[in-house]
Amino acid sequence: MLVKLTKQEKSWMFYDWANSAYSLAITTTILPLYFKMVAEDAGMKASTSTAFWGYANSFATFLIALMAPVLGTIADYKGLKHRFFSFFFGLGVVFTAALALVPSDQWMWLLFIYTLTAIGFSGANVFYDAYLVDVTSEERMDKISANGFAIGYIGSTIPFLLSMALIFLSQNGTLPLSFAAACQLSFVITAIWWGLFTIPMLRNVKQIYYIEREPNVIQNSFKRLFDTFRNIKQHKVLFMFLLAYFFYIDGVSTIIKMASTYGADLGISATTLLVILLITQIVAFPFAWLYGRLAARFSGKTMLYVAIGVYTILCIYAYFVTTTLDFWILALLVGTSQGGIQALSRSYFAKLVPKEKSNEFFGFYNIFGRFAAVMGPLLTGVVTQLTGSTNAGVLSVVVLFIIGFVLLIRVPQTDQHTNSNSLPL
Repeated sequence: MLVKLTKQEKSWMFYDWANSAYSLAITTTILPLYFKMVAEDAGMKASTSTAFWGYANSFATFLIALMAPVLGTIADYKGLKHRFFSFFFGLGVVFTAALALVPSDQWMWLLFIYTLTAIGFSGANVFYDAYLVDVTSEERMDKISANGFAIGYIGSTIPFLLSMALIFLSQNGTLPLSFAAACQLSFVITAIWWGLFTIPMLRNVKQIYYIEREPNVIQNSFKRLFDTFRNIKQHKVLFMFLLAYFFYIDGVSTIIKMASTYGADLGISATTLLVILLITQIVAFPFAWLYGRLAARFSGKTMLYVAIGVYTILCIYAYFVTTTLDFWILALLVGTSQGGIQALSRSYFAKLVPKEKSNEFFGFYNIFGRFAAVMGPLLTGVVTQLTGSTNAGVLSVVVLFIIGFVLLIRVPQTDQHTNSNSLPL
């Protein structure tokens, strides 16, 4: 039987529509290409600029990973989840727009401002993900989470197309803009889109599960956090899943963040890369939706196995990529599973967590994901710099998917018996 989406579900999903513009333009496509142009104009080798991009991503994710569990634990108190979400969202939007103010010959400043945008984006996502327990039931989590990713892919393409139009028209002389100026305008467009379409989330999504305020909020938050560590055996299933997630999501994040620089190192033009990555977003939309539907039939865990298998294959294939056609095939493979693996990981974890402590546990979810995202780009950067081959750097990521797959096998199945595997508060 079809059940209509509630206002809270739709508003929560719509944030994926809003912030996915950042993921596509800033993390994956335009900014990485712009950075490589700026760095190489300054005399930096292509492989070195790729390595520095990896190091910047590692540093940004390391900072938010350190903060996430503590902030998440504090945000479990009534009314604080909204405040933390709003702060990090605002930080991300403001500094995304500020990227346009960085002179086109200042690659170090560009990386610094990008680091601040990444902290804002990642910090807001800690609380956004934790809101999943507040907006829907356990039975609908896979569907709602996957739908969020699906509409995010479509939402991200609209400001991206506007930005691409500016870049193409500037390159063919139709607009009196340089490539750098067109990229800078695209950063402003991304910030406006992200800010405007977050309004439904800010207005309609409320914290339903929470802990009542008490004196010494910060002190008691640290006490609760230490209690969780001390009683880790009570949450064995949850932390076993996080360990598996730590490895396989590292590979996913690395491929997302390094895709454009990898393509550029293969000699693929910036305009061709933008087209390829746009098509990848369009392909990802129906596949993210499909993963949600198949999870209802075969279980979320089974579909996570499928996604990890796809990523393992594409990492091996990436080692042999030499042509634009090869990169097309690689990008489309990514599109088939990128949204599915992220959406089902989020909903699988949401079914495990104690709802009143969702922010604390999604803080752990974030720290495992973000510390993994430190390791992946760092591994790729080091291997690329040592070998002088970006292909070898991408191949190294396959190890992370294999380890994640093996660990996920050890996680007990919870999809069909969520209540019997609930965890004590």
